[in-house]
Amino acid sequence: MPPKKISRMPRILVYILVVIAALYLLLCLALFVFQRALIYFPQPSAIAAPDTVLTLSVADADLQVSIRPRAGPKALIYFGGNAEDVSRNLPSFSEAFPDQAIYLLHYRGYGGSSGSPSEEAIARDALDLFDRVYAEHPQVAVVGRSLGTGVAIRLASQRPAARLILITPYNSLLELGVRQYPIFPVKRLLKDTFDSGKYAAHISVPTLLIAAGNDEVIPRSSTERLYRHFNQGVASMKVIAGVGHNSISESPEYLKLIGAGL
Repeated sequence: MPPKKISRMPRILVYILVVIAALYLLLCLALFVFQRALIYFPQPSAIAAPDTVLTLSVADADLQVSIRPRAGPKALIYFGGNAEDVSRNLPSFSEAFPDQAIYLLHYRGYGGSSGSPSEEAIARDALDLFDRVYAEHPQVAVVGRSLGTGVAIRLASQRPAARLILITPYNSLLELGVRQYPIFPVKRLLKDTFDSGKYAAHISVPTLLIAAGNDEVIPRSSTERLYRHFNQGVASMKVIAGVGHNSISESPEYLKLIGAGL
């Protein structure tokens, strides 16, 4: 008997598969092109009196820094979350940390700073701000929250920070992206990976990680993975129970823990 012919796939099914593949590639392209719009959410500055703002001019941007000037050796530099107006911390930080000069960086595109945010641009800006502050204050504590923990840890691996405090930190933004978008090739698409884990082993100053007990954005496993990258004895980790990623600063323990780490 002659061999049976294998029936061809129905043409309509082929068309459906082609359309699905085209839509998938289109979504990948959209994620690649607009990825920074999914990472950074610039906010205006709520507190912008002349005596609370420093303009830091760098090579390709003018950066706004909310400040509380204070003479003396101690200073605190703060890097906020991806949708945070850092100026809102000025009153509470000023009251809680009276001995520190305070510098809160508005990323490019945030709070009147010019330019567009990216990991490399923010990292360069952080170095420029640190050098400016360190020239006047030899004991600089570096504090980061959420997205800003990636900025803070990278800075502390490159400059002589006195202390490092990481609030709701993550091991890698790439890991979070893979978790958030599991069907897309995030490893090939993501430009700003904020790979904090690779910098942790280069940190030698006392470091405090502060996690939210009910963090709905950063998995505890990511924070713990970052913690394990530090050399033994360098870092400690505290968990504030009953608070979420965004509500952690409402806890009475929040400023107390930061102050204890300074």
